[in-house]
Amino acid sequence: MIERRTSDGLHPASGYHHVTIASPGRPAFLAGQMPMDETGTRVVGVGDLGHQVDVTVEHTRRALAAAGAHPEDVVRSVVYVVGGQEAAARAWHRFAESPIGAAFTSASTLLGVTALGFPDQLVELELTAALR
Repeated sequence: MIERRTSDGLHPASGYHHVTIASPGRPAFLAGQMPMDETGTRVVGVGDLGHQVDVTVEHTRRALAAAGAHPEDVVRSVVYVVGGQEAAARAWHRFAESPIGAAFTSASTLLGVTALGFPDQLVELELTAALR
């Protein structure tokens, strides 16, 4: 069972909850999902943040399925975006409105970074899910 909470003592949250409690179960930690081609050697959507988010969503959907989890089972997300605040906000909103959007209603961190693991990579997504 996953319970999401907010509190009057905390600032309003825009689409996520400040606290997520996962009752007994097994955690699944997804490695950072990225906008890579099927060989895992080339970034796709070079220069196109929206396309890179969409590809990352598809990879993440597959990784969740491999774990036996659904977006609703996610208890923590971390989004890394190359660029400033505007790019980070665009990526987060696109993730939140995607087929895995339910994953972003739990504890979530959004980070603007200067670089990621591959040249031309603009986004990476890490998730933790509570398996039922």
